[in-house]
Amino acid sequence: MVKTRLAQNFPLDAVTKLYRCLLDDTLALARSLSNVEVAIMCPASDVEELTPLARGVVSVVAQKGEGLAAGLTSVFAHFAANGGQRVVAFNSDSPHLPASVLGSAFEVLIAHDVVVGPTHDGGYYLVGAKASHETLFDSDGMGTNNALEALLARARELQLSVGFTNPFYDIDVEGDLTRLAAELRLAPARAPRTAVWLKEWGQAVARTGTGDL
Repeated sequence: MVKTRLAQNFPLDAVTKLYRCLLDDTLALARSLSNVEVAIMCPASDVEELTPLARGVVSVVAQKGEGLAAGLTSVFAHFAANGGQRVVAFNSDSPHLPASVLGSAFEVLIAHDVVVGPTHDGGYYLVGAKASHETLFDSDGMGTNNALEALLARARELQLSVGFTNPFYDIDVEGDLTRLAAELRLAPARAPRTAVWLKEWGQAVARTGTGDL
C-alpha cells in the first residue's frame, strides 16, 4: 500500500523496507528541530502498526476519514484547533530535506496564514497553518500535477496569505530514487537509514533509473 509506483520495479518487501527507512529518517529530521512537538497522523486502521515504528519517541494520532485530504484536514483540526499555534504537516518522502528548510516553514508562518513547500512536479512536500481551515484541502487535487495550484486557489478563496519554503523534490518514481541515491552517496548523513537501503539496492536503482535523469 506504500510507494506503489516503485513497487513496479522492486519486490514488495524491499519497497516496504524503503518506506520504513524514509519514515525513520523523516522522524529524525523533524526531531532535530528544537522546541517542536512531533507526531504521526495516520488512518485509524494504521495506528497499531505504526506505533511500534514510532518507538515511543513521537505520538501516533488517528485521523478522521480516509485519504490524504482527510489526513491533512485532521492534522490542523487536531493540533491547531485553538489557533495561534504554528503547525506544519510534512510528508515522509523527503527525509533528505535540509533541516534549515523545514525549520524555515515555522518562521514563514509568523507573517503568513499558510506556508507551502512546492515540489518540482506540481505538488507540495509540506503545508503549514496557524489555524484549522476545513475547506483548504480537496481530495480532487491530491496526488496530481496540479495539487499545488488547487491548494493555492482554495487559499485565495479563503483570503489566506501564503508564504513559501524552497522548492524541493520527494520520492515518488524511479527517477527520484536515482537522484536521491546520487546525493546520498556524497552525503549519507542526510538520510542515513535510506542511504543504507540504497546501498543494498544500488544496482537495481541504477538499472531502473536509466534514462530518467
